[in-house]
Amino acid sequence: MLRFEHLGLRRGTKLLFSNANFTLHTGWKVGVTGGNGTGKSSLFSLIRGELQADEGQISLPPRLQIAHVAQETPAIERPAIEYVIDGDRELRRIEAQLREAEETDDPVGQARLHDHLQSIDGYSARARAGQLMHGLGFTSREEPQPVSSFSGGWRMRLNLAQALMSRSDLLLLDEPTNHLDLDAVLWLEQWLRSYAGTLLLISHDREFLDRVVRYVVHLERHRAELYTGDYSTFEQTRAARLANQQLEYAKQQQEIAHIRAYVDRFRAKATKARQAQSRLKALQRMELISPAHVDSPFHFRFLAPDKNPHPLLQLENAAAGYADQTILKCIKASIEPGDRIGLLGPNGAGKSTLIKLLAGTLSPSAGQLNIAQDLHVGYFAQHQLEQLDPQASPLLHLERIDPTAADQSLRNFLGGFGFAGDRAKEPVAPFSGGEKARLVLALLVYQRPNLLLLDEPTNHLDLEMRHALGQALQDFSGAMLIVSHDRHLLRITTDQLWLVNDGTVEDFAGDLDTYPAWLAEQRRQQETENKQTTEGAHTAGARKERKRLAAEQRRKLQPLRNNLKKLEAELERHHHRQQELETLLADPTLYQESFKTELKQYLAEKALVDRQIRETETNWLEISEKLEAAQTTETY
Repeated sequence: MLRFEHLGLRRGTKLLFSNANFTLHTGWKVGVTGGNGTGKSSLFSLIRGELQADEGQISLPPRLQIAHVAQETPAIERPAIEYVIDGDRELRRIEAQLREAEETDDPVGQARLHDHLQSIDGYSARARAGQLMHGLGFTSREEPQPVSSFSGGWRMRLNLAQALMSRSDLLLLDEPTNHLDLDAVLWLEQWLRSYAGTLLLISHDREFLDRVVRYVVHLERHRAELYTGDYSTFEQTRAARLANQQLEYAKQQQEIAHIRAYVDRFRAKATKARQAQSRLKALQRMELISPAHVDSPFHFRFLAPDKNPHPLLQLENAAAGYADQTILKCIKASIEPGDRIGLLGPNGAGKSTLIKLLAGTLSPSAGQLNIAQDLHVGYFAQHQLEQLDPQASPLLHLERIDPTAADQSLRNFLGGFGFAGDRAKEPVAPFSGGEKARLVLALLVYQRPNLLLLDEPTNHLDLEMRHALGQALQDFSGAMLIVSHDRHLLRITTDQLWLVNDGTVEDFAGDLDTYPAWLAEQRRQQETENKQTTEGAHTAGARKERKRLAAEQRRKLQPLRNNLKKLEAELERHHHRQQELETLLADPTLYQESFKTELKQYLAEKALVDRQIRETETNWLEISEKLEAAQTTETY
């Protein structure tokens, strides 16, 4: 268990929290919530020993194995799957010791280490790492690619996979869904629910929290309190507590006003001076209950667009892609004022490509995109955060959009996004990701678009800002199309779902609750060989031509299939011998001095068989990829 006793922490002169007293038991799944700057990430740093408490202490079990997601990923040439396996530190330690035992010709040590490797399921490490990568959106072809070949967001997924690969007792996850799409979020949700250790999870995704955690530690007003229940239960409990607190505060203010009136009235009278002084002291001793700030600090709304043409845009047999690669094809769609569309689809299916096409940043490679004369698009994407002028303030960014607007009017507007007072005039450069995202949204809202295109708008936004954004989007009178891994935001802001899959865009027949089942079915289909040649016209000539092409295809691919069968037979033979050797090496009598020669022979053969298995598997993968590529080429 983790015991927090009278714990307090400051960062510089700022008090984050004090007198935190609670215990987290083994196996608990705990959400850590609170506004930005309340100390959530600092609490994780305390647990990892990177910070020291200013008061109190944290008691951790001895030899506790802690895993967390690294925030930086070096641009190394190490294969991605090996980088993920590195998360299993015990496995890597045993492998290093085994190499040393082989170099020093220590058969007893080798046998002991092989037995240890077997006991920790080390021989399945590569398969486990592959499953983690696949769940987070990587393909099998990407497993051997160097870490340096991936973008920043995908490297963060590798860091997450590495943390999940760890044999941890305590898992610390700080906003793990920020760089994930909905498919990966759904997979991670299931993985965490089955995680056997203790989980501490910082997240601003309320539905993700609801489905994973059963306790909540909330940081607010320099306090850290433990609540029992999922996030929705915590919200209800806290709301009731705040309502009671507000009622007590109101009653106390009435009492304070009554006392002050008495003191002011009778202080000057000699006969009442003693009573007045006594009440004044009571007033000074009274513990003032702070007012309950139940309202969000963010207040904004979308003003009605100047014009709302019908339709806003249309796609007629449009296609889109990059270079010579077509991602979407034959798209027929129309967007009208008032449409509220959520985009679903597997990772890499083309959701962002569709948004870029609608935003005009990507031209159709075929077909037509017809836009209304008065179309005014508000486009939010993560790359826009980096396009802010780092030396300009939020106020200056807004002044560049509307040079004639009054200074106070712009300040009032920015205040609704959390840029109040001097904050509105500070340069953007040191702003956090959440603050930059809020500013980009503010600039978008100010321009009164009639079509909103939002590509993961909630990344880096805390719960209060997500709530405010959801409320504002509900009142938006224009059209909206959104990609988001935040299911709560999708539920409260959209009324129709489009599915982007297999190069097409169409209405999704189900809802957000049936989408995981649809996704699981797609994955099952992908695991089987489900790509077949598209059928032509049902004529005798067409059937004859298809048979001829199929026969030619089989003839071309037969050598590859023969090689695969040969390699599969070799693998089966090697695995059978590997199991026999492992059984022999597990016999304690083999390690007696009289069997030293046999032991060395078995260990040498075991090393040879292991190497043969690795080489055969590599050859099998290479030929499988060639066969798959050839089949794909023929299919298209």
